[in-house]
Amino acid sequence: MSFFGLLLIAIGVSADAFAVALGKGLHMKTFNLRHALAIALAFGGFQAVMPLLGWLLARQFARYITGVDHWVAFGLLTLIGAKMIWEAVRGGEDDAEDSDTLPVRELLLLAVATSIDALAVGISFAFLPVPVGQAVLLIGVCTFVLSLAGVVLGRRVGKRFGAPAEIAGGVILILIGTRVLLDHTGVL
Repeated sequence: MSFFGLLLIAIGVSADAFAVALGKGLHMKTFNLRHALAIALAFGGFQAVMPLLGWLLARQFARYITGVDHWVAFGLLTLIGAKMIWEAVRGGEDDAEDSDTLPVRELLLLAVATSIDALAVGISFAFLPVPVGQAVLLIGVCTFVLSLAGVVLGRRVGKRFGAPAEIAGGVILILIGTRVLLDHTGVL
């Protein structure tokens, strides 16, 4: 997979972390750089570790399904992308209160919740020609940067970018999954 393809995947899986960071920034009473960096580090760290875990788990089973690996990658990326789009469109009420605190437990729960999709992407990496180290680093750095930007933007401009970011991330993942399938079936 090309660097550009990996970058698109990194942006796609970072979209939900961006949206959550945007929400955290929106609910800061005053901007706190230390909190913004903690959010970005937690989200970036978990987004980097989860695909590695998914890849390690899937490598154990890769030899058994090599004949359908492109379908597995397509299915996982499409399901993750569709889920992101569904959650963005479905929306929900924002009833969080503004605060200047950042509980560690809440931060860790949000970091895990936003990185579950990255675990599934890591599983798909086991069936694709992906330099896993490069992919993990790129996902972590991309998530860090987008999460930091999300907190800053959330504090400054509000929540209007959260749903569009998740929709764009979902579409990117679906398109990448479709490309994997078309490449492996000889259509492209």
